[in-house]
Amino acid sequence: MARRPLVAGNWKMYKTAGEGAILVQNLEERVSGSWDQVEVAVCPPFTALKSVSTLIELDRLQISLGAQNVYWEEEGAFTGEVSPRMLAELRCDYVIVGHSERREFFGETNETVNKKVKAVFSEGMLPIVCVGESLATRDAEETDTFVREQVRGALEGIEADQATKLVVAYEPIWAIGTGRTPTPEGANDVCRSIRATVGAMFGPPAAMSLRILYGGSVKPENAKSFFGEPDIDGALVGGASLDADSFAEIVKAAV
Repeated sequence: MARRPLVAGNWKMYKTAGEGAILVQNLEERVSGSWDQVEVAVCPPFTALKSVSTLIELDRLQISLGAQNVYWEEEGAFTGEVSPRMLAELRCDYVIVGHSERREFFGETNETVNKKVKAVFSEGMLPIVCVGESLATRDAEETDTFVREQVRGALEGIEADQATKLVVAYEPIWAIGTGRTPTPEGANDVCRSIRATVGAMFGPPAAMSLRILYGGSVKPENAKSFFGEPDIDGALVGGASLDADSFAEIVKAAV
């Protein structure tokens, strides 16, 4: 089954609303010829979602919009949180859940990630579920066991048709922002294991439809080598997504 690659930019805590709009305009100019072959998404901080969403709508840009986080309740006394319904109203297509920085700095667990996955689906959006191991786990040769547990925990209780639509991003923690990366073959081994885990949970159609991204120091220089692997369907890009030229080169590598 041919899976359309997805290249998503996680802007993290960078770019104001105005800066974000300019970045998207510059990006669109550079990748407009790739829409049929690659899906491109940007995930700005909450404060820039409205401006980017409005730009995408008014200029009819073929760029998907994602948020970087969500809370699982529809509304309530949860100061500082943002609900799935609020993101859906801004026409978000995707929501990143379970990023390692959320797990490390804000105490997210497989259980809370699972709640967020279900909440995202409930509002018609698609989760980008992040999984990945620390350097200590890798050195102990426990990557496969650890990542499989994260996948099972994040997806417990969802429907099989939902599993066919979601996105999983494999981001080894030791590679994020460090300049270090696994070999493409090593990354593909983990992605193949993720696909097998989803297949065991929801059946072969879900496994074959599932898009799995690689993330962790993805750059124009190394993107094509990862995209050439059979179980890697794109990338979740951090720092390189903040520069239109660099991000566009990564998108073109997925064509």
